[in-house]
Amino acid sequence: MPPGTGRASEEVTVKRLLAVLASLALFIGLGMITPLAANAAPYCGITWGSLPASRAGMSSAHVTNLRAGQHTCYDRLVIDLDHDVTGYSVTYVSAVHQFGSGTRVHLAGGADLEIIVHAPAYDDAGRATYSPPRPRTAVNVSGYRTFDQVAFAGSFEGQTLVGLGVRARLPMRTFVLDGPGNGSRLVVDIAHRW
Repeated sequence: MPPGTGRASEEVTVKRLLAVLASLALFIGLGMITPLAANAAPYCGITWGSLPASRAGMSSAHVTNLRAGQHTCYDRLVIDLDHDVTGYSVTYVSAVHQFGSGTRVHLAGGADLEIIVHAPAYDDAGRATYSPPRPRTAVNVSGYRTFDQVAFAGSFEGQTLVGLGVRARLPMRTFVLDGPGNGSRLVVDIAHRW
């Protein structure tokens, strides 16, 4: 055995052993972090996801207003109707497109939410029941944490389209509330974060 070979071999063996021990420590550390993260409480107790929400059915109701509000843990969009809303579809999409023309509705933010209400924004005589002065900014959401833009994209063949530009694809929930009076409200909440 040539002189010095044993010492070099021992150094290589020690380095390999240290590398294996460091890797083992890293994997054990990651194993400890993962269960802690999995057991962490959800943000504000929110357990919503970001999957589509829908309910089938057409309505004799008419869209009468869009409005928004800020809450501690989420931003809320409310679509007011003059009777019970029957059907809707709320889903994240790569882009919102107007009914009929297919024209893209450009929205501010990192994610686009397409909201379809199965009720028109016009009455039986074709008169508008909701017509904002600035459809591309139908609701002022300046200063909101999650909402970047609310666009009224029109009403076509008994359905109304609203585009909601949000900061990112975040947890959402959708539900219907009764009132006021004979009306109803389609509510869309988007959490401020996961």
